[in-house]
Amino acid sequence: MRRFILTVSEDDAGERLDVFAAAGAGISRSAVQRLIEASSVTVNGMVVPKRYELRDGDTVEVEVPEARECEAVPQNIPLDIIYEDDDIIIVNKPSGMVVHPAAGNEDGTLVNALLFHCGTSLSGIGGVLRPGIVHRIDKDTSGLLAVAKNDTAHIKLSEQLKTHEMHRIYYAIVVGRVRDDAGTINAPIGRHPKDRKRMAVVNGPNSREAITDYVTLGRYTIGAESFSYLKLSLHTGRTHQIRVHMSYIGHPVAGDAVYGACKTNFERRNAALFCGQCLHAAELTLRHPSTNEIMTFTCPLPQNFEAILSKLKG
Repeated sequence: MRRFILTVSEDDAGERLDVFAAAGAGISRSAVQRLIEASSVTVNGMVVPKRYELRDGDTVEVEVPEARECEAVPQNIPLDIIYEDDDIIIVNKPSGMVVHPAAGNEDGTLVNALLFHCGTSLSGIGGVLRPGIVHRIDKDTSGLLAVAKNDTAHIKLSEQLKTHEMHRIYYAIVVGRVRDDAGTINAPIGRHPKDRKRMAVVNGPNSREAITDYVTLGRYTIGAESFSYLKLSLHTGRTHQIRVHMSYIGHPVAGDAVYGACKTNFERRNAALFCGQCLHAAELTLRHPSTNEIMTFTCPLPQNFEAILSKLKG
């Protein structure tokens, strides 16, 4: 059981209990609302409704039970396998697929598909919910992932991630006309100070160095709106790094509902093509854990991404 004791300041007075408690405990508002219904959230020692408006000096206590890890189950879900041997499997993950089970996404994930395809031939280091998973990409980002089929491969690939020997290249369509032909964004990333489900460029004890390189491949104008096509590489691997960095410099990834501003007219007119953000992990380089061979894998842009580019160019 984790217990959070939060004091309401003058700035927070008038805020709803569920909103304040969710931010303070670092969990979703829906999770806090369930805790309130279970009498696990109190204000000054009393159970109150989720819509209770807090007052300056109130003491909010939140009791969060420890999460119980349940075992992922095999599911017959098609996989786009780029490469496979006894040590690794390289998969092209489609946009919309979650990497591993979590609250709200208990099945239909990449892990469920891998368990069906590989059986017991996956590294156990990630536990019963993340077998073989060395690194992740967001649900609505498409592209390449390396999966370990045994513990030795998992350890070696994880070390390559830490030393940046494992290298990834992404392609993105961003909103606005990027001025420079190439550049580097060096801005630390940490948890958003108010929305715990988002990341942000912040300076503080909990932020970490984040560096992104980009090259501008094209610039397009549609009516009064403009877009840019970028090639990006990461020096670090922070959560949502590219999406946060591009939003930070005023060029959010097109289709990004979390870090983007309001939708452009182009996005609204072509809503059927925007299956999440236009961000694709197209190239992955690693050292094979058994042979020590440097291997580079590539995969093409998704069809909807190509269609968006075609419309922009047209």
